Amino acid sequence: MNYVPTLKTKYKEEIMPALMKEFGYKSVMQIPRLEKIIINQGLGAAVADKKIIESAQAELSQITGQKAVQTFSRKDISNFKLRKGMPIGLKVTLRRDRMYEFMERLISVSLPRIRDFKGIADKLDGRGNYTLGIQEQIIFPEIDIDKISRINGLEITFVTSTDKDDEAYALLREFGLPFKNAKKN
Repeated sequence: MNYVPTLKTKYKEEIMPALMKEFGYKSVMQIPRLEKIIINQGLGAAVADKKIIESAQAELSQITGQKAVQTFSRKDISNFKLRKGMPIGLKVTLRRDRMYEFMERLISVSLPRIRDFKGIADKLDGRGNYTLGIQEQIIFPEIDIDKISRINGLEITFVTSTDKDDEAYALLREFGLPFKNAKKN
């Protein structure tokens, strides 16, 4: 039998019926779903030192289980010694099973490791997507603290199939994202 991530099973068996009841959908195709998770890491300091990008790329690939892709500057900015085409960041787009596995590790292992953690902000972008900023990559258990050269932050964006914030919020709440003041409709 094939492996199915726990959160994917939870989505099909628990979350879909709960959302169907909460919003009164007529068809299962109306139920919002998580389409992808995008992890971004901006590395402005990489302009001066090329090794920063390489080490951060290895770390991000280790965290996500998928190779991180470099992002490049689009224009020259002389004040920052930045030239067009220089690598200044990293991104990874997770879909399907890897997306569910990453989300499960994030919710159950990584977020609780943040010091003085009281939950995440509940502000969505107005189009049904949620972005979570993380200041330190060391909250992920895949990272060996002794081997990192510098602490970098990263941005995790949850892209849903709906364009309504309340539906997307309900979906992410049902998945188990620890919002500060989780409001139940």
